[in-house]
Amino acid sequence: MEKRAAEIHDHLKHPVIDGDGHWIEPIPVFLEYLAQVGGAKSVDQMRALWHARDAWYRATPEERQYHRLRRAIWWGVTSSTLDKATGLLPALLNERLPELGIDFAMIYPSFGLTINGISQKELHRAACRAYNMMTADMFAPYASRFAPAAIIPTQTPDEALEELDYAVAQRAFKVVMMRGNQERAIPSAAEGIDRQKAAWYVDTIALDSPHNYEPVWKRCVELGVAVTQHSGSGRWMDRSSINNFTYNHVGHFAESNHAFARGVFLGGLVRRYPTLNFGFMEGGISWACQMCLDLIEHWEKRRRAGLQYPNQTNVAELRQFIDRYGDQKLKANANAIMNNLDVFRPNCTVEELGRPEHVVDDFEVAGINSKEDVRAVFSNNFFFGCEADDRATMWAFDKRMGVRLRPVFSSDFTHFDVPDFAEVIPEAFEMVERGFVTEQDFREFTFVNAASLHTRNNPSFFKGTVVENAVAEELGLSTTVSAATA
Repeated sequence: MEKRAAEIHDHLKHPVIDGDGHWIEPIPVFLEYLAQVGGAKSVDQMRALWHARDAWYRATPEERQYHRLRRAIWWGVTSSTLDKATGLLPALLNERLPELGIDFAMIYPSFGLTINGISQKELHRAACRAYNMMTADMFAPYASRFAPAAIIPTQTPDEALEELDYAVAQRAFKVVMMRGNQERAIPSAAEGIDRQKAAWYVDTIALDSPHNYEPVWKRCVELGVAVTQHSGSGRWMDRSSINNFTYNHVGHFAESNHAFARGVFLGGLVRRYPTLNFGFMEGGISWACQMCLDLIEHWEKRRRAGLQYPNQTNVAELRQFIDRYGDQKLKANANAIMNNLDVFRPNCTVEELGRPEHVVDDFEVAGINSKEDVRAVFSNNFFFGCEADDRATMWAFDKRMGVRLRPVFSSDFTHFDVPDFAEVIPEAFEMVERGFVTEQDFREFTFVNAASLHTRNNPSFFKGTVVENAVAEELGLSTTVSAATA
């Protein structure tokens, strides 16, 4: 199959960039770095956390039901010896990458994906720093083919700013990974004031956040990095099966990306930082297609000019309709009905419903003044990680959408859903062979979009890599061209 992957690559007129590969972190090595950063206490805390996360496996069926212990993954990485070694050893991955039909790869965490979900503040910070130190050290010799992602903690803006400066300015990371959905305690619930509320909510850190993340977005622009999110929604309310992992897993990246993208869009980040790109990884493109169309439809109905104000209802005329068409009960309650004309707020009169201070344009902050403004965000600033076996990727190129979205090829190397690394490129290329997408579509999917995501604020992103010349030529970048060739 590796021969097949190389043959496909040789047929292409462009290099292949993996926008979302993964590696298998050596856990004992990570713990050494963690001890260096946070001391033996942090290592003990991490081991205790792992033990707690395995509670499902130690519980009886009755205990799982009583405590609603969610079915967690029982194994998560490839079983192939060669592929497991490839994911574990950067030198071997570097050697095999051309055989697999890939020229350059962004490398995201595997175990590290769980770090951004650690709630203990000190352990969270120490684990992020330890991961970034280890990753920078281990991938430093292979910068011509890899750009590993740094984990940026975002529980608070200050910790995000601190780690951004360390990772990008000091350790030369070019890719940063954030958790765009922070699970925070609701103050009134935590204080026992309102026990009817859920104990926590999801803060998208871009809309209605209790913290000011504006300096973080500004710093990303200054440092020349795109904002990429690679986090799921495994703890959210609807993912609570105690026995079925697939129920809890399917769509959880898409759900998390949908929430963060809504916050970014409606929070006006693109309006304030038009050169800042956002990558929503591993959730596919289907949710983005639906969201783009939903926002266009909502803009038509919920912008100020499109709103149908409650006081536009002619109460007298409505009363006449009741007199003419109503039965005895409706006619008897006609006066009361006039004061209950909105079934979602039945205790409000028309006058109360139409109070000017309560009527808002949900799109004003986002700076959206037309349908084309919505399409522009989705086609210029938003990028969507799509795996090789995701046939919905073709929807990004469907002209009937009215907008051309930007899917980014994602190998998802090392994870359980990639049983054979060598099958990834052939599986992706099946869309071309079956006529689902054109070769130009495939070029954008496997090359152009990943390059565009990371070079908008950093034209030198690929300098010194094996794809430098090809990217510069494709995107018209005026960078110093090295001897590296695609």
